[in-house]
Amino acid sequence: MGKVAGANKGDAKGRAQPGAAATLRGALPAHMQISEMLIREIMAGRLANGARLPPEREMAASLQVAVGTLRRALQDLQDKGLLERIQGSGNYVRAREKLLGVYAFFRLELVEGGGLPSAAILSVETMPKAADLPPFGPSAHGHRIRRLRRLGGKPAAVEEIWVDGARTQGLRAEDLSESLYLHYRLALGFTVTQAEDRVGIGLTPDWSPPEFAPGSGATVGYIERFATADDGQGVEYSQTWFDTDVARYVTRFR
Repeated sequence: MGKVAGANKGDAKGRAQPGAAATLRGALPAHMQISEMLIREIMAGRLANGARLPPEREMAASLQVAVGTLRRALQDLQDKGLLERIQGSGNYVRAREKLLGVYAFFRLELVEGGGLPSAAILSVETMPKAADLPPFGPSAHGHRIRRLRRLGGKPAAVEEIWVDGARTQGLRAEDLSESLYLHYRLALGFTVTQAEDRVGIGLTPDWSPPEFAPGSGATVGYIERFATADDGQGVEYSQTWFDTDVARYVTRFR
């Protein structure tokens, strides 16, 4: 994968720099957050194939993590075939055609590319499926999750996600991971294998928090998603409203 416009400007020594560090906190371990951030930087073209990362101590300091935490993240990238670690020379990006990470199905990126996703849960409720929901899954009940999504620390989107009630009796906000799909796989025993997205424009819902800049009723980007589990059943329906001044919807074909 080659460079894209404006990407990989590098530092004075010619090393590629990852995107601006965000505060690393949330349900995902810090080393996984770093790994996922770098995967998204590679996907966005901000870290090109062959780019040399900064020295590990310098990079750890910029991310405000211990060197050991960074090395765990780099080992994860190496295990995925995305990094070559050359003794005495440095760490080099090895981009691949298919980059699979925790956020493989998450299509929003910062306008400038990349950005580590994080989530703030606004509410989790179990209730009968709303009458205006399209059909999905066998249960008449569902678990409704509302979240504020950030990219690189910037409020970027609000989401309403319905999980079919047949998959679990209940969901607790404190148990949910930053990545719901990771939670589905590790805690609920199913994997999302397909997703159909329908992208357009919509109006920000009235439950949108003040932190989401467009405000209630504003015209924003809109994503409607139907997700299917590995057993072929519909398992999730979601709606996402995103701030087009902050984020864009990106899908890539290779």
